Amino acid sequence: MMEIKLGSKVVDKVTKFTGIATARVEYINGCIQYCVVPEVSKDNKLLEGEYIDIQRLKVVGVGISIELEDTGGPQRDCPKH
Repeated sequence: MMEIKLGSKVVDKVTKFTGIATARVEYINGCIQYCVVPEVSKDNKLLEGEYIDIQRLKVVGVGISIELEDTGGPQRDCPKH
């Protein structure tokens, strides 16, 4: 199974939904999903991330990297199921 580095730019092979992989979730049944967050809207509004199965994702770019400082606070795009 491939591993996707958080911060990578990815695309959903089925829907073409594109964004940055910001979180990884592994369920007890072995399902692995990544939260994919798209760029802001044309009016500069934050859009919701979507959790997508790893098998549907393809890395299409380096994306971003950030320096960790304070990791506090809840994640905005938590899994909904």
